[in-house]
Amino acid sequence: MAMRRQRGLGLAEYRRDCGSKVAVRRADCCILTSVPKLLLAVSHPMLAAALLSVMLRDKEKADDIDSNPRSSTREDAQPTEGEREVWNQVNSVLQDSENILSGLQAYKGAGQEIRDAIQNPNDFMLQERAWNSVCPLVIKLKKFYSFSLRLEEEALQSLLECLTCPPFTPTQHLEREQALAKQFAEILHFTLRFDELKMRIPAIQNDFSYYRRTISRNRINNMNLDIENEVNNEMANRMSLFYAEATPMLKTLSNATTNFVTENKTLPLENTTDCLSTMASVCKVMLETPEYSSRFSSEDTLLFCMRVMVGVIILYDHVHPNGAFTKSSKIDTLFISLQMKGCIKVLKDQPADNVEGLLNALKFTTKHLNDESTPKNIRTMLQ
Repeated sequence: MAMRRQRGLGLAEYRRDCGSKVAVRRADCCILTSVPKLLLAVSHPMLAAALLSVMLRDKEKADDIDSNPRSSTREDAQPTEGEREVWNQVNSVLQDSENILSGLQAYKGAGQEIRDAIQNPNDFMLQERAWNSVCPLVIKLKKFYSFSLRLEEEALQSLLECLTCPPFTPTQHLEREQALAKQFAEILHFTLRFDELKMRIPAIQNDFSYYRRTISRNRINNMNLDIENEVNNEMANRMSLFYAEATPMLKTLSNATTNFVTENKTLPLENTTDCLSTMASVCKVMLETPEYSSRFSSEDTLLFCMRVMVGVIILYDHVHPNGAFTKSSKIDTLFISLQMKGCIKVLKDQPADNVEGLLNALKFTTKHLNDESTPKNIRTMLQ
């Protein structure tokens, strides 16, 4: 596996080009010109500079492509030969993520049809109308749920293996495999976007509850239910548990990360937690340092960084025995700020409409927030 990305430079080459300064190569100067003093407080400034560069540059290019598809290509996101197999596997999943989000955003629900059917139980036409409205929605909900399984089994597991396995440290992995680190960030970005949308659509649970009640009643009446070929009872049970979660996609990722740590007993826990804490710290630097945040070309880029930061914090909180909120947590200890306080402050400094869903994710999806060991000022900030 190559030690760096095709268009990246190693530490020795940076120093040879830039003297004693830690700087980015000339081709990246449109994004980063030098590493500020705050960034030098990071234990691994080269890693932070590399990840800042790839995450910010690629996201900005994506924004450019959205507005002008012919203006640029995302060549900087291409993997090295050593990364390519896993990158291709993960990319095949991520390619469907925008369609999933579009489908969720367009979800309207069958609230009116269901209300009409419930209020007129003897009106066969209204019963049939409600059932015919709900069934296609249940198929759509199955598609979303099935994608969460793909995200877990075909993407996240492979990325965690690559970014934490010996003999390299997590820091070395993030330096060497920046394309995979970027994909990990994109998964978290998708996950938080999905859950933010889901929390705004109460119709999902209402529709699915009506479906389950109706199909049970029809089964008792020995009616032919073609939809059970698509969503059988076992699948319906699993989907019900999934959609009962306030943040189902994030819950899936949290469970998957916890299972990864549990199943890989010979892998030091620090390999996983260090990877997560480093990415959280990098995102925090991007958000709180005007030199970087001022160069975001759109609000989407800002949201991207915030979602990734919140995502890795939540995963860290689930896999570390003491969680992300205690004084022993590595989250944010690379900086002067105290533990989680700095990360939360970064969020609360943003417009409320942009961060309400992210703050709710920290409130309701973390595992250790309400522990006695969590400082009171942290709990107060999240109230």
